[in-house]
Amino acid sequence: MVVALLVVVNVFGPGSEDTSGSGDDGSAVAEVDGQPVSPRDESPVEVATPPITPEADAACPALMSQLPLELVGDPSRRVDSDSPYAYAWGDPATTLVCGVDPALQPDSFVVTVTGLSWTVDTSDATVNVWTTTDRTVPVQVRIPASTDGAAATALGPIITAAIPAA
Repeated sequence: MVVALLVVVNVFGPGSEDTSGSGDDGSAVAEVDGQPVSPRDESPVEVATPPITPEADAACPALMSQLPLELVGDPSRRVDSDSPYAYAWGDPATTLVCGVDPALQPDSFVVTVTGLSWTVDTSDATVNVWTTTDRTVPVQVRIPASTDGAAATALGPIITAAIPAA
């Protein structure tokens, strides 16, 4: 903790004025290794959610409290939703909604990843929709089609630990 405080003071504290004559006002954010990082997108992600059910109210808070602030390298984002059971990361956004309607149909494609069963809907060219099939409350993860399924793989153990099996 002391080391972190020293780094913060040395980077942003007294004496951090630009004395190099470079004209840099010091407003760029830099990681400890000195590489600039892009600013975080602070705009909210609109996420459509179904009505909240008693089952979702019972199961989803445990999941929401365990979700990571960063998912496969993407930072979390604010969400504009009618439900507290929605979360987002990155740009374009990967979104998670706990308490969705079951997506399992007779012709559904089901895949098991890290011990969790999902349907994967690829009918929209811009997004792949992963929905759990073996939890008491279904969870849906919408992943941009321009990326792989690493987000579902990373979320699988968290969902499995938080939402009981059906």
